[in-house]
Amino acid sequence: MDRRDIELSKYLSLILRHQPELAGLSLDREGWAEIEALLAGAASRGRRISREQLERVVADNDKQRFAVSPDGLRIRAVQGHSARDVSISYEPQTPPKVLYHGTAKRFLESILAEGLRPGRRQHVHLSVDTATATSVGRRYGVPVVLRIAALCLHAGGHEFYCAENGVWLTDRVPVEAITLHDL
Repeated sequence: MDRRDIELSKYLSLILRHQPELAGLSLDREGWAEIEALLAGAASRGRRISREQLERVVADNDKQRFAVSPDGLRIRAVQGHSARDVSISYEPQTPPKVLYHGTAKRFLESILAEGLRPGRRQHVHLSVDTATATSVGRRYGVPVVLRIAALCLHAGGHEFYCAENGVWLTDRVPVEAITLHDL
């Protein structure tokens, strides 16, 4: 993606996950916004986006953060919402035996004391591989990868969901299910 597409991806993340009002949008309970309303709202605030650019950013986003409805009229972020009106209804699924969480080393002490909590988001985000977790951790500083005993948690009653882009979600991860993964 070129610089303009990266900037648009960040803007879409902001308005479709956290602050839809910045583009004059309302998100429904499942996080959907009308594409025409998004384009008009962004334009009214000085950010011109073509339909082609929007479609390219959705298709080329390496993390597949966005989805367009089958009818092509709506768009949403697939996970990571802090907007409290949004609560995507994922179907509970059985996770793999192990999942991974990437974070920065500076957060490790707190995580090992309290477990993983979603913070401002609605879910803790987990990945199926260490490369993705390392990449996520690197965004916040010196990366640390945590190994999560997901299937054991599931057997103990924790619900897991898998978003359209393959990111696994859960409400929290207690300390006893976390071990440090060597990089």
